[in-house]
Amino acid sequence: MSVIVSDRRTLIVGLGKTGLSCVRYLSEQGRTVAVADSRTNPPGLQEMKARWPEVPVHLGEFDTSLFAGFSELVVSPGISIAERAIAAAADQGALIRGDIDLFAAAADAPVIAITGSNGKTTVTSLLGEMAKAAGRNVQVGGNIGTPALDLLGKGADLYILEVSSFQLETTEALNAVAATVLNVSDDHMDRYPDKMAYFQAKQRVYRGCKNAIVNLDDALSTPMARDNLRFLCFGFNRVNPDTFSTRDDDQGTWITFGFDNLLLASELKLMGRHNISNVMAALALGHAAGLPMAVMLDVAREFRGLPHRCEFVRNLDGVDYINDSKGTNVGATVAAIESLAPDHGKVVLIVGGDGKGADFAPLAAPVNTLCRAVVLIGRDASAISEALGQSMTKIQAGSLEQAVAKAREVACAGDRVLLSPACASFDMFKDYNDRGDQFRALVEGL
Repeated sequence: MSVIVSDRRTLIVGLGKTGLSCVRYLSEQGRTVAVADSRTNPPGLQEMKARWPEVPVHLGEFDTSLFAGFSELVVSPGISIAERAIAAAADQGALIRGDIDLFAAAADAPVIAITGSNGKTTVTSLLGEMAKAAGRNVQVGGNIGTPALDLLGKGADLYILEVSSFQLETTEALNAVAATVLNVSDDHMDRYPDKMAYFQAKQRVYRGCKNAIVNLDDALSTPMARDNLRFLCFGFNRVNPDTFSTRDDDQGTWITFGFDNLLLASELKLMGRHNISNVMAALALGHAAGLPMAVMLDVAREFRGLPHRCEFVRNLDGVDYINDSKGTNVGATVAAIESLAPDHGKVVLIVGGDGKGADFAPLAAPVNTLCRAVVLIGRDASAISEALGQSMTKIQAGSLEQAVAKAREVACAGDRVLLSPACASFDMFKDYNDRGDQFRALVEGL
């Protein structure tokens, strides 16, 4: 790793895990840094003071004149670069960067980069297990787990990063060996002026990459700029060369590559059609990075998924209870409903929370076709109810405990009770993990 020697004054905007990783990394490079956070007691403040007491920390409302005194701002993903003080500094010539941009400049091994509205954590984690099983010294992190900068210096021969649209806003070029936008649906509309701006942020993952992994079932997965890119595709019922796809025969649904059958979807322990898509994406990314196919298939067969992502909790009185608390946007919930609707029953959906400015209209068709009833919770319950129309049975619940009890009352044998809120959790819970943990505990207590 090269040492950066510079008189550039850098302001790290935002603490937390990412901010701390930036302080550590830049301090080790000999850089002069300071920190600003709009909160008076941000996460990581005590660790910051203990480990780097010499670094100035500015707390409270962002000061435009303070920001203007720095030639570089390293902005944490939770903070919009449209913030007045940040935008003003940029207008005066300050370089606006993020931790992924710093990582890309220092990465000493090939990088696989994964973004998308839904499925990116599952694909990142599955691919990480595939790389480990193949004997690679792989470091996995980014938007999940370990901050990207903390992955450096560990002798990796492969990095696998989950990256969010927020991180990509401040990334010039990741130069990944393989990159993908898994899908794009409405999310974070409280941060972006429109879906196009969100889409354009996601598209930055392809900058400088060698292999673009394209979801043929989502047109917004395709790179806008195609120069010098090799395409490797995945999608349902798209059997073609250089494509991971599916084919049905009397044995069931096969996952294929080119014209060869790889494994039966029934061999997977992951639930839902959308997870077949996630497996195809992981296989495509791994293939582009040179991972052995046989090893990847063995891992895919055994991978059980992650908590709060279409997680089976229990069957009670012939009803399955599924925890999809990570379904924090409309696209994720639509995918969960369509993937998990039982052959001989209906879905009872628990939905609601903080919708982040999303349009709930896409829920109407799958809900009215595949659901027996909808139990509404949280801040945006009324907006969701209005979007679903009048033909669906809708039940209001004042708490998750009440929602689970009401879902049990209405569900019939053969149904699935699905917690997939289509919303963020912060109006009622600490985070989606807390929401999912509470749901699991309530269901286990029935």
